[in-house]
Formats: sequence, structure tokens, C-alpha cells
Amino acid sequence: MNIVTTINEWQSLRQTLTKKVGFIPTMGYLHQGHFSLCERAQQENDITVVSIFVNPTQFNQSQDFLNYPQNIERDIALLQEKHIDYLFLPTAKAMYEDQYSICVTETELSQELEGEYRPGHFTGMLTVVLKFLNLIQADKAYFGEKDFQQYLLIKKMAQAFFLPTTIIPCKTIRMEDGLALSSRNVRLNENQRKLASFFPKLLHSQLPLNEIKNQLEQLGFKVDYLVEKWQRRLAAVWIDDIRLIDNIELRNNLV
Repeated sequence: MNIVTTINEWQSLRQTLTKKVGFIPTMGYLHQGHFSLCERAQQENDITVVSIFVNPTQFNQSQDFLNYPQNIERDIALLQEKHIDYLFLPTAKAMYEDQYSICVTETELSQELEGEYRPGHFTGMLTVVLKFLNLIQADKAYFGEKDFQQYLLIKKMAQAFFLPTTIIPCKTIRMEDGLALSSRNVRLNENQRKLASFFPKLLHSQLPLNEIKNQLEQLGFKVDYLVEKWQRRLAAVWIDDIRLIDNIELRNNLV
């Protein structure tokens, strides 16, 4: 695996790549959800590029940024095991040489759900994703459906700016008890982890939304939102100071 740490180095290298390129942008602390994206990229492309960058501009709470799990040595070893071709590891200084004075703002879809509860999050996310898509110049880029609103926004941005990269959604990968894989899960202690398992169970239930919300709150969750739209049931909850999101596909109004 080749590790590229500067933008100039990547741009020079990119000019030499003539085969199909698949791209997976990540914030690190990799898990099987990320690797499922890598596997699909490897199946559909000749070259697979993964980036690791904990993007400071998409954290609306500084403590969340500081608490975000990071272990680059672990991630590098895992990516080497998966035979990833290139790892791109830029610095925040390089990615935001303009001090974040230029950014990408979406004015409709980004105003609700995650956008309502995490002000500024989607502007930071879209800005950094556009930077990465411009840099990597991939044929296809892969995003997990756990962050479904994020996927919709990235797809919309790619279409609006006529980006040549195809945005590919990939199914959510779950633990045996149904909890969606997330880098933040590592912060859950044993009791919190047991409680977290009720989140996907109730999300998949046939109960009406108000009853699901009531049961989550009775169990000790704080519910930011629980809605049905985009043929999905989407929710965000807190266990103490750890925030989890999830969504499931709705078919014929049934889970």
C-alpha cells in the first residue's frame, strides 16, 4: 500500500493513474462497515484509494471532535491486510489552506434532521467531500447508507456541480444484535453497549413512531428525532454523551 501525505504528491501521482479508480473517504478508526465499501470498490475498479481525515469543520461540538476515536497505526495495518492500493493522509492545514473561508452550503435538504440538530455539520461535510472528490478524481466513490441524509446530500452536490465521479450507496453493516457499525461505538462501555442494542430492535419494530419514541425514552435514550421520509425510517438518539444514528428502508409502508 502506498501512503500519500501531501496534496502535491497525490496530484502528481494521479496523473500517472490511467485505470479505473474507486474512492472511500473515511475519518478513520476503521471497522467492517468501511471494509465492505473497500471490498465493493475493489470489485468494481482497478485501483482503490482510501482517505483518512478527521474533518474539524463538520463537528458542531468541539468535545465531539476531541473525543472522536483515532488510531492511525491500527488503520494502516488493517488497510494493508485488505490490499488497498493507496491511502491518502492529508493534514487539516493542507485541506483548509484558505482557513475555511470558502465552503459549500446546501439550503434545503440540509436544514432538517441532522442539519437541525448539528448546525454547520453538513456545510463542513460537503465542503471536505467536494475537496476530496476534486483531488482523487475517482470514477466511483462509496458511501454507507447509515448516514443516509449525508448520502443524499453528496449525490445532490455531485449532480449540481457536474462532478464526473459516480456516487455509490452501500448497505449498512450491523453487529449480530443489529447495532449499526460506527467508529463511535468504541466509546460505549459495557452497559451502554447493551442498551444500544435496543435502538435497532425498536427501529425495526412494527410499532407506531410515537410508541417507539416512548419506549426509547423509557429505556434511557434521549431522542433527537424519529421520522419516516425518503422511504426510510430515520432516527438519532443519545446514550449519555454518545450520539448514535441509524435508518432502515421502508417497503410498502412496512419495515
